[in-house]
Amino acid sequence: MDLEKIIFKLCGAKGIAGDETEASETALGYLKEYTSDCYIKNGNVIGNFGVREPGKPHILLDAHIDQIGFTALHITDDGFLKIGNIGGIDKRILLAQEVTISGKETVYGVICSVPPHLADKDDKVPEMSDIYIDIGMTKEKAEKIISPGDGILFYKKCSKLLGGRLTGPALDDRCGVAAILKAVDLLKEAELNCSYSVLFSEQEEVGERGAKTAVYDIDPDIAIAVDVSFALTSDDSELKCGKLGEGCMVGISPVLDKRLSARMIETAKKNSIPYQIEVMNKETGTNADRFSLNKSGVNAVTLSIPLRYMHTPVEVISLSDVESTASLIAAYMMSVNDKEAL
Repeated sequence: MDLEKIIFKLCGAKGIAGDETEASETALGYLKEYTSDCYIKNGNVIGNFGVREPGKPHILLDAHIDQIGFTALHITDDGFLKIGNIGGIDKRILLAQEVTISGKETVYGVICSVPPHLADKDDKVPEMSDIYIDIGMTKEKAEKIISPGDGILFYKKCSKLLGGRLTGPALDDRCGVAAILKAVDLLKEAELNCSYSVLFSEQEEVGERGAKTAVYDIDPDIAIAVDVSFALTSDDSELKCGKLGEGCMVGISPVLDKRLSARMIETAKKNSIPYQIEVMNKETGTNADRFSLNKSGVNAVTLSIPLRYMHTPVEVISLSDVESTASLIAAYMMSVNDKEAL
């Protein structure tokens, strides 16, 4: 399984929150290699494995398929495109970025910036209300191609860095999708004492909406939310971040099941899988928050891949952390028996 190639393919597919079609269909294509019981429902990609039986746990493996971006609001009289953000955008990096607008045809543009020669010395980070895109068209021409609500993404492709690292947009959370696909590949010949479902959920970046609807339908006993979390850089605190290349981050939080977190740590140690601990003192900000509240409650845990420069076009991960996440999922699934899953 060429994990790097899969990540690049997933990250190259459009999938802005609320319009994940291209990314969802790409992920579904990979999932079909392992199960015929897979489909897209309301934007969520769902695949089912094994037969649900009384007394055996049903486990949900989730990663969100959507990505941050922008939406077209209106075109000004002089042909510039006014935009709003979809998801949490780091406004500090917006000026002079290249973008693509998904109109009736793909339109390329650049976010406007003021030359330093003309900028005031006390210029601050711009507000979204001050952001416009230069699309090089008159208003009349632009209105024939671009409509309000069209999605807008950073124009950037994934690239390889030294040391087994990858950079690009949408690694949050397409690398999580890839980790689950790798885990499924590792499990394809295994005899499991559980059944499981895979969920590549929509609209996580705008409130974990896809997770909330899908988990109600799937109704698992245990849920594993695979997402990204903060990786250490030169100006960050080691108390708040994981480290690239040092393994999957196992979440510990008041809203997560402590027994399941402990089981993941135990499994990692037993199988010599690199791992790190991520302690959160409130909700996790991931789909696990929605899973834990499903119906009468689901035992949930987070497994996070360390990522630098979150919500920018140059997110950075280590491929080895994706591998360790997949290995931990597979090792845990193979350790489950009829009486013990937590």
